[in-house]
Amino acid sequence: MTNHNLSQRARAALPGGVSHELRYRDPYPVFIERAKGAKKWDVEGRCYIDFKMGSASQMLGHGHPVVVEAIRKQAESAIFTADSHEAEIEWAEWVNRLYPSAERTRFTASGSEATMLALRLGRAHSGKDHVLRVDGHYHGWHDHALKGTKPGSTQAASLGIPDAINYLIHVCPATPEAMALALQDDRIGTVIIEASGANYGCVPMSVETLKALHDVARAAGTVLIFDEIITGFRWSPGGRQARDGIVPDLTTLAKIVTGGLPGGAVCGRAEIMELMNNATVRNGISPAVSHKGTFNASPLVAAAACAAMPLLASGKAQAQADAMAARMRDGMNAVMNDLGVRGLAYGDSSIFHVFFGQNSVEGLTPAEIRGLPKPCVKAYRDGMLARGVDMMAYTSGLTSAAHTPAIIDEALEAFHATLTDMIHNEVLP
Repeated sequence: MTNHNLSQRARAALPGGVSHELRYRDPYPVFIERAKGAKKWDVEGRCYIDFKMGSASQMLGHGHPVVVEAIRKQAESAIFTADSHEAEIEWAEWVNRLYPSAERTRFTASGSEATMLALRLGRAHSGKDHVLRVDGHYHGWHDHALKGTKPGSTQAASLGIPDAINYLIHVCPATPEAMALALQDDRIGTVIIEASGANYGCVPMSVETLKALHDVARAAGTVLIFDEIITGFRWSPGGRQARDGIVPDLTTLAKIVTGGLPGGAVCGRAEIMELMNNATVRNGISPAVSHKGTFNASPLVAAAACAAMPLLASGKAQAQADAMAARMRDGMNAVMNDLGVRGLAYGDSSIFHVFFGQNSVEGLTPAEIRGLPKPCVKAYRDGMLARGVDMMAYTSGLTSAAHTPAIIDEALEAFHATLTDMIHNEVLP
């Protein structure tokens, strides 16, 4: 079976032939058959260096044997019964131990569900319906998260979202001055921030800026949520909040927290989290904040997470991934310098972004950084993929504990060849 044939089948069965809009590719996507370590193979047998790594979920590398064995053993015991089990306790204890904000943890079935629950908790605790978010930051696909996702726009990035919901969501630039001005509106009781900066650090947020935003939200008496769905267990075992000593009220987690399986979590102050306790009654409602979900803390997911936690808690996986991302960024900058291409490879922790046309992104808005011409972005991503290197969305990528210097150097050869073609075809800005 070929990628083209599978795409034709998929388009007759799935909207657009995909189950996630970012998996769509023109003329068709590749269909992956297996993955191991930092590489994956499509149905035609072609190997790819993976800088997507399961949309940032596979921090230990694809198919880590400890995680695979934990899933196998749990599947033999019980796949799913919709009951409480010991592994969910152990999993929550790990999160509570590693995350400074975590006094209690509640599991969800996805990252979008985690931010949706965190916003509900923020509204319940503050008693205020209005939420402030930062321009260009991403918090999932649900109705309460899409206004402000597209940089420079306050229009929700989807049809089907009621104006009544958009009315409750306020958007401000990522500056303490702008946030302080927005929080003069005393209807706002909750603030949510992507801890890395917009779009997993594509628009970087310095420690000083994040601390200043934290302080402004604290001074206003709002419930402060850090979205650490990308930074959690990646920036450090305790996420960005542990690495930089900036602690919110609530934290949303997904991707790595599950050992790379589907799921998510909200953790935070006991006073807020206990609103979900069935014994907590407010205004005649018990529990005060309702949260259900058939597959929350599924035994298979909990088993994978508990197996991964000791490996993630040591910090060794993060150190390896960070070193390989730094090697990639340095190598990309060297290639651009050698070829005379104006551009910059940058990023924090184990992330790398590429911006063409300027040697700095300092002072640029999210809309400007995400505003590279589509032909340039397509030529870059298609060129790398044709040479066996798969990137994250846009012009970004990330590393895992399974990436090695040899793999990075192989990818840099593909980067050199891709940029050479882009120069020849005059698609660089």
